[in-house]
This record gives sequence, structure tokens and C-alpha cells, in this order.
Amino acid sequence: MALVPVPIATLGAEHSAQQFRMMIKDLARDNQGVTTGSDLKVTALSTPGAGVQIGDGSAVIAGKVSPVQGYYNAYNIGSDTVDISATGGTGRSDMLVLRVEDPEYEGTRDPAVDPIVFFQVIPNVSSSATTPPAGYSAVPLARIDIPASTATITNAMIKDLRQVANPRRDRIVTPYYYTGAIVSLSGTSTTWVSFPNVVLANLAIPSWAATAKIVFSATNLILRDGNVFSGFRFMLGTTEAAQVVWIDDNQGTGFRRHFVEMVETLDLTTTAGAAMRGTTQPIRARMRLDPVNAGKIQVDTYTTFKIDVEFSEGRL
Repeated sequence: MALVPVPIATLGAEHSAQQFRMMIKDLARDNQGVTTGSDLKVTALSTPGAGVQIGDGSAVIAGKVSPVQGYYNAYNIGSDTVDISATGGTGRSDMLVLRVEDPEYEGTRDPAVDPIVFFQVIPNVSSSATTPPAGYSAVPLARIDIPASTATITNAMIKDLRQVANPRRDRIVTPYYYTGAIVSLSGTSTTWVSFPNVVLANLAIPSWAATAKIVFSATNLILRDGNVFSGFRFMLGTTEAAQVVWIDDNQGTGFRRHFVEMVETLDLTTTAGAAMRGTTQPIRARMRLDPVNAGKIQVDTYTTFKIDVEFSEGRL
């Protein structure tokens, strides 16, 4: 196929539908999916029944019939509903997709009277299926896993399959240089405490963020006066990191400096995580000692904390 001689937006020129579809492909960076993490979400009807509802939003759909077909952009304004057939004596999995059927490449639909983009239920897919059948110009929205002898669809049956075509990301790297007086932590208490008891940073959490990947480190902690055994992690807002990095030190009573680092991914789609989206939350260093701890942990003006956070968009 020859080079298209007239680029898009040339004054006085005519442009084919294919050129616009190829432009959508370029702008979508050759990715398909929903536009944002909240677009086209499938849920049960407000009063659960024999169907589901699809929220508003948009998507980019790759044409799969021809390598030069390009991409399509589709919008759902408001919510729409789709019927789901009841099951008989055995369970069934159906896949709900947003599909394009362009008569230039497949089918017999007439754009003047027929919908070219539409919601379609593909029945009897595998209970682990996550993608439409080969050759479908479609983006998957949800799989509905329906038990036997069931006519009412609930949210528990709906598996969200949406993927964001080009998820947003926002990275924040924040150092904290401790400037206060020397503070110490010693003893054998296993209770988590903020140490030092200061806010290291206030992080603005995007409203679209589904995850937060956090690299958290402390440089030039002081260990002294005995073997030190302690857990180290962070707390964002009121959410404690699940992971713990242990300071397992067996260096006796001498004065020494210590570096510790951890990596954690926080799920911002949980109830607690969702409450933080669109807000600014403090992050603190957390420590807990071990029953066999014999030494002391200190921070002084040589101690530095680093908070490296990447927020990523995903299904909401």
C-alpha cells in the first residue's frame, strides 16, 4: 500500500475514514481499552435482575479484521443496560464486550440505520477468559460467572476485565532531612510507633490513582549500645504498609550508621484506599522493636528519609 499523499488537516484536501482511524491508532499509541479507570464499568442493576448496567465513559477499539483498519473511538453517554440470559441446570460464563463491526471490513451493517459500535454478550466463554475471541474488534468489559439455575445477576458474579488504554502515571520523589534534636528508640516493645514522630511529607493522591508504588528508605540511622533488632516500614494516612523490612543487627555496643529500604505497592481501590484518592495524606516512618532487642536506634541531623512514589491509573 502506497504512502497516503495528503496528511490530516491539509486545507482543501479530502480525508478518508481510514486516515482518521489511523490517527486514532497513533494518538492511542497502538493501545486499546477504556479511557479512564472509571469508564464503562459494569455493575448489577440498581435492583438486581436479569441484566447488567454499563456506566458512562469512552474507549478506543482496535480493528482486528485488517492490519490497516485502524482504531475506533466510542462513547457511552449516561448508563446503558444489557440483558443476560438465565442459566439452566449448569452454570455459565458470559463475556460482555464493546464491539465494532465496520461494514468496510466485515458484516452487513448499514451505518445510516444500524449501530456500528454496540455492547455484545458472548455466551459460554471459559470461566477464566479475559479476552474476546480472536478476530473480534472489541474491548472486554466484564465476565459474568453465573451459577446454575440463576436469573438474577449480582455484583459478586461480575469480573471486571477493563484495561485502561493509556494509564496515567505521576511520580513524586521527596527527601526529608531530619533537623531536630537527637531522638532515641530503645527497649523491647513490639508496638509500632512513628519514629521519628514527624510527618515526612504530605502526598497529594490523584483521584484517578489505583495503585501507589512506594520506595521508602532511611539513610544514616544510628545504631548503638547493643545489638539492634527492629522492624521498619511506613504509614500513609492511616494505612500501614503490609511489608516489613527488618533491621537485624549483631554489631554489639559500638556506634554505627545504618541504611534501610523497603518497596511496597498500596491498593487504592479498597475501601480504605478509595477514601484517600483525591486527598493529601501524610506519610510517616514506623518502627517496632523486637523482644530480643538490646540496643538503641537514633536519628540526628545526618539522617535522611527518601519517599519515591509512583501513582498509576487502573480499574476503579
